[in-house]
Amino acid sequence: MIEEKEANGQIQISDEVISIIAGTAAAETEGVSLPSSAPVSSVKGFFGKKNQSKGVKVTVEENTALIEIEVVVKFGINIKNACEEVQQKVKNAVETMTGLTVSGVNINVTAIMVEKEQPAQVDIEEETEE
Repeated sequence: MIEEKEANGQIQISDEVISIIAGTAAAETEGVSLPSSAPVSSVKGFFGKKNQSKGVKVTVEENTALIEIEVVVKFGINIKNACEEVQQKVKNAVETMTGLTVSGVNINVTAIMVEKEQPAQVDIEEETEE
């Protein structure tokens, strides 16, 4: 947790809030999701803050944060490029929203997500004998 004392009072940002910011930024990357994130279309996925912080570890020392994130990458996506995009998005989001300096964003790819193919619909026209 970071604490800053200002003329108007004290500001505290919990590690959980930083985890949510990082997890949300990571999940915005195409082809990348968090291991336990529910679809945003579900009520739990839309309102559930814990989903966006699971698999995210934050270590804060003074005004510097080190972030570790577990992600699942969609099959066919370039893993290196996707992870670099996650690192940049997380770094930008945390620094912009908290004022912390992010010293590093470590990514651990824990799984590959393979979408099940939908069976192709075959239109069978019945031939009638006349």
